[in-house]
Parts: sequence; structure tokens; C-alpha cells
Amino acid sequence: MKKSLLVATLLAAAVAAQAQTTDTLKKIKDTGTVVMGVRSSSGALSYTLGDGKYTGFHVELCQRAIDDIGKQLGKKIEVKYQEVTSANRIPLVQNGTVDIECGSTTNNEARAKDVAFAHTAYVEEVRILTKVNSGIKDIKDLNGKSVATTTGTTSVQLLRKNERAAGLDFKEVFGKDHADSFQLLESGRADAFVMDGQIVMGLASKSKTPAEFHTVGPALSVEPIAIMVRKDDPAFLAAVNKTIDGMEKSGEMAKLYDKWFMQPIPPTNTKVGLPASEYTKAAWANPNSMTTEQLAAKK
Repeated sequence: MKKSLLVATLLAAAVAAQAQTTDTLKKIKDTGTVVMGVRSSSGALSYTLGDGKYTGFHVELCQRAIDDIGKQLGKKIEVKYQEVTSANRIPLVQNGTVDIECGSTTNNEARAKDVAFAHTAYVEEVRILTKVNSGIKDIKDLNGKSVATTTGTTSVQLLRKNERAAGLDFKEVFGKDHADSFQLLESGRADAFVMDGQIVMGLASKSKTPAEFHTVGPALSVEPIAIMVRKDDPAFLAAVNKTIDGMEKSGEMAKLYDKWFMQPIPPTNTKVGLPASEYTKAAWANPNSMTTEQLAAKK
């Protein structure tokens, strides 16, 4: 085979493979299965119950979208869970290991180049969690302290960029996941934990001594958190958005939020106690997939 023909053949095969990879609805119809990317400790958004079971606000939202797709396809869809981390979640969506990622991923311009985000159902505020007796009351009190965050997230970067953090010198310590980061704070190896508000509040509420922890200072940023799917798969993205938009319009989204953030949740039956923010309510009222940068520009 001539080199030019071989190159053309390989290119055609690659294009065909990419097309097959990104046709998620066809894959679901042919196999009767979907792979859901989930987190083990992303607060009330996505967490494990043990024994391979996962639950949370985003997990249930994804399940509803999958159920709707099953009705559209006329078949029951089996969900297979794939636990992901902050570090590997985007590559696993890109390479087809995960069909729909239902964790706690911020929709920003950099990530939107690699994956597609569904319409926002939750808008997060990044907060500083510390112990009540730490003496830390604001960002400036972090000077000379150790600050925990989770590998693969942007929270400490946001802290460093905050104008109130100018001139501060603090040490970063990294947890492999959110639960590990919280343990750094709980055990005294870190003085503060910077992460999404519902994550830090959720982890604190499930600790042995919830009253020992509180959030301090202003929110570091406001970030739309959204479900991820592969790029260049508009049909699947539209199917997911159809469920989200319908729930936001009908008021079901507000009820789902109340279930996970204002009511006792398993397995400890503790409350996160985080009312929906005005940003979250605005996202429900006008379904969109704005990035963090676009949201900040509107503030």
C-alpha cells in the first residue's frame, strides 16, 4: 500500500473511531449501559455509601437524565459507576471511559476546551474552613499557616489571586481527595481547608465533632458546577439538558436541592444546611452553561 493511501486509511479509521466514541446515545442503545463518573467525597453532590454504591445531588440528577434517555430509547439503561478524582476526571471523559461525569466539576473556559458542560444546576462559592479555636477569622490570618486543598483543583490558586491574600505566605498541603484534605485539617496537619462551600460544610457536618468547624471570611469565588460529557456529542448533551431544563422549569430541581442540601442525608442523617444561593436560583430561572469567567463578568 502506498504511503499516502496508508495515511488516508489510518486517518479515516481515526475519524470513524472518534465519531463512534462521541455518539453516546448510540452506544447506550447498543449496549444498554452507561458509565457514570462519580466522586467518593464531593459533599452532597456526589459521594459513596460503600459497597460500590454512590449517591448525591448530581448523581441523582444524572440518574434522572439517564432514565429519561432510556424512555426515549425504549429500554432500561444499566448504570455502571466509575469513581473519578479531580486529577483524572477530564481525561476519563475525553477517552470514553466515562460517558457522563456527575461529580463537582467547575465549568471554566480552560476545561470547556476539552469537554462539554451541561446546563448548570448548582452554583458554588469557594470557602475557607477552619477550626473554631484556630484564631483564623479572615484570609489575612492564613499568613504563616498550612492550607489544605485537593490535588487537581483550583481552590488555592483562587486564594492566591484574591486581593486580600496579597503578601501572604502560607504553605500548601495536598489531599488525594476531599475526604483526605478534610482529614489534614481535622488531624491538625493543616490550619485551614479551601474548597467548595458545600463540600467543606458537608464533610464537617459528618465529622465526629461538627461544632469544631466553621467557614470564615468572604467567598473566594462563585463557580458554576456542572455535569460533564464528551465534546462534539450534541445529541447526548441535548438529551441531558432536556432533563435539567424540564426539572428547573417544573420546580423539581428546587425540590431535589432541598432534599440534598437542607434535609438529613445518608448515611449519617446529618444536614449540610446550605440554602440555594441567588446565583443557583438564577441558573434555574434561565438555563445556561455559563463558565466561571462569564459568570464573573455578569457580577
